Amino acid sequence: MPLYKYLTHENTMRVLDGSVRFTQPGAFNDPFEMVPELHVPYDFEPKDIPINFDVGAPRRQPSVGELAIDFESDHCNDINSRKILSSLNQSVGILCLSKNESSLLMWSHYAGEYSGAVIEFDEEHEFFTGLFDIEYREYRPKKDIGSYLSGESPIPIAELCVKPKDWEYEQEYRIVRNLSECKKVGDYNGFPVYVKDVPMDAIKSITLGERMPVEQQREIWNKIKNTKIALNLAAIANWGYEFRKEPIKYNIPASEMNPLISPRTAHIFSELENEFGEMARSMINKHKLSDVANHTL
Repeated sequence: MPLYKYLTHENTMRVLDGSVRFTQPGAFNDPFEMVPELHVPYDFEPKDIPINFDVGAPRRQPSVGELAIDFESDHCNDINSRKILSSLNQSVGILCLSKNESSLLMWSHYAGEYSGAVIEFDEEHEFFTGLFDIEYREYRPKKDIGSYLSGESPIPIAELCVKPKDWEYEQEYRIVRNLSECKKVGDYNGFPVYVKDVPMDAIKSITLGERMPVEQQREIWNKIKNTKIALNLAAIANWGYEFRKEPIKYNIPASEMNPLISPRTAHIFSELENEFGEMARSMINKHKLSDVANHTL
């Protein structure tokens, strides 16, 4: 199955320029990210014991050290989890993806309120080795701190990736990498920004949001027109809470197959001084559906 990433236009261009951000968990928008409640027995002696995590291992079944949801103790809290999270912020980055290709909420939250794009990736590409799904739960996990300190084997990062059911619509999948494998390119909102090179053959398609300015649509078209990356536009449909997907280019270079020009996508080509430009301008001026198709919400 494909994987999807909702992005602003700016971040879409960064991916098309060959890099994608691996974000520290503390920079995510979910404040409960990777901070389960930990039970620390009253006789536990505080000491600095290294906790080893495995970025690529799948979560273990059954879960190790998991406590019952109704477990209660004055010694159960997330204080130590916050310390662990702070440590992870210095060592790992995460790429968040989705199996949901048409989420109204994700278009709004992550893709610039429909002015960005959705990139479709090939799940089978080796770039996504170690991919795992997010576990959604009604209750916050509770674990015994002893399960972190046994030292028998590294703890899979995947086991910490549990989110409230409120996020279930995202159908999220992740890959995790050590920041030592990434390249620092700047800072943003108090966190250093780390990226990895992403192969262009891992990208299957791009779907533009209806509200993306035409100049930016043209920028993306020019970037991928001679590649095998398909291009579409997700316009707001005239019925229901749905999108009207307008194909612009199939997964064939434009040199081998002409673009598909419709009343809604004609503006991308209207400034060209060739037959495609003439066709686009004619469609904008004369097609009976042009005004309706281009009434952007």
